[in-house]
Amino acid sequence: MKKQPLKALAFIAVLAGGLAAIAVQATEVSDVLTAGASKVQAAKKAQTTVDRIADQTDGLLQEFKQVNKQIESLRVYNSQLERQIASQKQMMAELNESIENATVIERGISPLMEDMLKGLREFVALDVPFKKEQREEAIAELFDNLDSAKFSAAEKFRQILEIYDIESEYSRSLETYRDLVDINGDGEEVEVDMLRIGRVALMYQTKDKSQTGAWNKATGSWETLDSEYRRPVDQGIRIAKKLAPQDVMEMPINAPETAQ
Repeated sequence: MKKQPLKALAFIAVLAGGLAAIAVQATEVSDVLTAGASKVQAAKKAQTTVDRIADQTDGLLQEFKQVNKQIESLRVYNSQLERQIASQKQMMAELNESIENATVIERGISPLMEDMLKGLREFVALDVPFKKEQREEAIAELFDNLDSAKFSAAEKFRQILEIYDIESEYSRSLETYRDLVDINGDGEEVEVDMLRIGRVALMYQTKDKSQTGAWNKATGSWETLDSEYRRPVDQGIRIAKKLAPQDVMEMPINAPETAQ
């Protein structure tokens, strides 16, 4: 009976050791769980960081692609600008050459324009004397324009060509107008109706139709026509005024000269 306390003490000691071991194991499990939880949290933070870095990387990639597109567009634009600049340089060279040529041409065209006007003035002086004062004044005005800085060389040349066109048109037109003519050669001018048929005939008729005459190129003077021409000249004047339809007219026209 005296040995039972020792067994009880031994059992208590074993039980205490087991509890101590369980306590230690519990502590270890708690430490493991705590460590696991910490690792999970660390893993979550790491994943968050990875996700953020991935998002940043994707954003940078998209930005990189966009920048690449802009760079390519700029390359194309720069290439186009280079071609435009090359074209402009070529145009500048051509313009400089044109300016130099224009200067040379302008130096040569001034004497040409003066010769053209002199020739036209001589032609009008020798031509049938229709609207003579008006034509001579137009030529004199162009002579004044040659020395004027108001007009460019191109404009001066255009004006000369225009008056040449007008003179050329006189050869193909029918015209009537009022004028003063010294029909008797005594210095007394009489108002008459003039009839011009191209440059082949220039005639007049007094307002009362009592006297009809024509310019004689051979003598360079006015000659009175026979009464048989009174009606044809009157008809020609009416046709020129568009008061009568066009018709065949019998006019005093000089025979053509034989070519020399």
